[in-house]
Amino acid sequence: MNKFKLLKGGMVALGAGLALLGAGAAAAQDYPNKPIRLVVPFNAGGGIDTTARFMADKLGEELGTDIIVENIGGGGGSLGAAEVHRSDSDGYTLLYHSSSGPAQAAVRDDLPYNWFEDFIPVSQVTAFASAIVVGPNFPADTMAEFIAEVKAHPGEYSYASSGNTTAVHLLTELFKTKAGLDLIHIPYQSTGAATADLISGRVSMVIDGLPARSNDIKAGTLKGLAVTTAERSAVLPDLPTLQETGVDLVDVYWTGVFAPKGTPPEVVDKVAAAIAKVMHEPEMVDKLLQVGTDAVGSTPEEFAALSQATYDLYRGVVEANPALLDE
Repeated sequence: MNKFKLLKGGMVALGAGLALLGAGAAAAQDYPNKPIRLVVPFNAGGGIDTTARFMADKLGEELGTDIIVENIGGGGGSLGAAEVHRSDSDGYTLLYHSSSGPAQAAVRDDLPYNWFEDFIPVSQVTAFASAIVVGPNFPADTMAEFIAEVKAHPGEYSYASSGNTTAVHLLTELFKTKAGLDLIHIPYQSTGAATADLISGRVSMVIDGLPARSNDIKAGTLKGLAVTTAERSAVLPDLPTLQETGVDLVDVYWTGVFAPKGTPPEVVDKVAAAIAKVMHEPEMVDKLLQVGTDAVGSTPEEFAALSQATYDLYRGVVEANPALLDE
């Protein structure tokens, strides 16, 4: 083959590659030049929505644009995630998801997307404890009393979740196994949607994030029995850990930002850097600590590793209890 043609072809390919790199860099430099849509795949009022709105205001200031939070609940988070999956990969539609993203991927093979191939981890935003919460009239004030009451009436009490195969659902199933309990699962579009039923007693308990429940527990609207972390929460120091109550279970819930596949790496890095800066500001750290949440702000690589580890955890839950696949 003619060496000149090879050289010419190589130069054309190199030129095309450099053009793409230049376009990506230019896009990042100009980004953002319009409002960013941040999809929360659960209804308003839950812990995920709460932390998303905390972050959105400050992140918008850092990036110099408005960030519009849009709640698209349903399908345990899959409807909102699917909406982002269908969106343009230009950085103007982002997904604010949680442990439930990889949890669903560990359970369901009918999702309209591939969790690991169709979403780019941008940055972990928060980590927080969940609390075992019951209504004000539930006949138990401690975890020991709760376990005794449920064991005395197997199959009569229920628990709420944010939907089938979400992290809340799978975590509660793990809690049931560890504590030896028989509880009926009642899925909602979000844990926040279960609040009225918790108060009235129509549903018995929920494991939910402290950002959404700490104020209710402090006010006595709901009763907290324990937290899922290895140490007690500074926000509710009187609540024991599950391990202190004899239930061998530790779990930390997380939230973070994802971008659709194909989003320019320069845009991903720019958003990740902005999130990290915002989440380390003392004002944000203090604001989140007041509701029992740790501000994080990770790199995309760190967040990708966390998402994979979460998938592995919940895949183990399902393999130990295959009946969950039938719900």
